[in-house]
Amino acid sequence: MKKAFGLEVPENLQDIVRPSRCALIVYDMQAGIVPQISSGLEIQKQCVLIVNAARRAGLRIFHTRHFFLPFAAAGVAQLRRAMVWQRKDEPQETTCFIPQGSPAFQIVPELEPREGEVIVDKITMSAFEGTFLNLAMRDAGIDSYLIAGIALEIGIEPTVRQGLDLNYIPVVITDACGSKTEELKHRSLVTLEETGEVFMASTADIVALLDER
Repeated sequence: MKKAFGLEVPENLQDIVRPSRCALIVYDMQAGIVPQISSGLEIQKQCVLIVNAARRAGLRIFHTRHFFLPFAAAGVAQLRRAMVWQRKDEPQETTCFIPQGSPAFQIVPELEPREGEVIVDKITMSAFEGTFLNLAMRDAGIDSYLIAGIALEIGIEPTVRQGLDLNYIPVVITDACGSKTEELKHRSLVTLEETGEVFMASTADIVALLDER
């Protein structure tokens, strides 16, 4: 840990992964999302290991859930996204993929939040945009976060990039982040690592550090 101007500046994962300043974000591990990728169950297993270690260490844990507004209330961006994702030529041909409160909206049972853990519902890709997540973390004195879940190229990468703009230090748990393809995963990890500001770690590394706390 470097010290300057009355501040402590972390140098490595050991400095960052501390319950007093670090949270865990479990991104969109929902019943309607996990099965969409071939590695979904493996990512789920890695997330279970991380969540259990974070619970033992006393980290604050935030689970995100994505949902789509009913089409009668939806805007242009959601309708266009539905057309793109569902490969439809007309908005009327699409369906509301994950309605709020539906079975697909729920977090998978293996990662069901416990008392004291927070659920952040969103209609955006970044977990910070339009939610209370930034306010809650700032109020708790958090300045860094671990992130894992699905999908890296769709929502985790935007969350990490906005987190940098909000002056957080993100730690991407690489083998606990799922993508549609390995090529897309590799591309996202490379572009994030090139910033020089994003830490990368494995599940085993993070669990080991948390168990030392």
